[in-house]
Amino acid sequence: MRERVECAAVLTVCTESWASPALWPNISQRLQIYSLASNIDTTHPSAVSALLHYAVQLRRFDVCLLPVSEGNLAWARTVLSTAGSHLSTPVIAMAKDLKAGALNDLHRLGILDFVRMPLCKEELRVRVERGLDLRRAVARGQPMFQQYTPALGEQLPHAVHDAGDVLLGHSGCELEAFAAACASRYATSSESFRQAKSQVVTRFERAYIAAALRRSAGNITMAARCAQKHRRAFWALMRKHAIDAASYRKEAAANSGWRG
Repeated sequence: MRERVECAAVLTVCTESWASPALWPNISQRLQIYSLASNIDTTHPSAVSALLHYAVQLRRFDVCLLPVSEGNLAWARTVLSTAGSHLSTPVIAMAKDLKAGALNDLHRLGILDFVRMPLCKEELRVRVERGLDLRRAVARGQPMFQQYTPALGEQLPHAVHDAGDVLLGHSGCELEAFAAACASRYATSSESFRQAKSQVVTRFERAYIAAALRRSAGNITMAARCAQKHRRAFWALMRKHAIDAASYRKEAAANSGWRG
């Protein structure tokens, strides 16, 4: 894990006063925010190509922070559409007084996630970390949060393993921030509460079972005991998500250098 995560903020005239990195000089030792561009005049014709113009410079950063309010919402839609596939750095919107419809539009145009203002530092940190996880997953050609149903005996993608390890390794406040981020993301989509909850629970179960088996080197009894679930119930979850413990035993054997 990198010691420092660097974020670049792209600021317009109407967002400078409430989203400037100068307002959070000590946001986190690990999370550093820099101002890549400031006081962009959204009425100027060249402003529509701002993100495209900074696309190469943004590659030096882990995440691009894009403050968006009603005052520059139309501009944000345009620059995201103009940048398109040329922008490889994940973009997180710092949203101020935006309605669900506007946030949904930004997601469709390429925004990875958003954090509402006034800023919660812990929530921003979790969302940035999530963005980095997604970036690593995409680099492996494995979208981290897409619906994935493996065939029996097929090993789950490493991105799913990583998600499980992240979930099991965080503290209560971090999990709360992660849950808030997920809930906010689904609340701005067209899915109902029941559909959103079902998807989150399904993905959590799959990631948790995968991580538990990975840590126990494929030993189902040990994994069930650590999860404080009856072995039969643990088996039921494995069947539900088509997870085969044999792949984890093979992985553990390969990592230990054993060959059979």
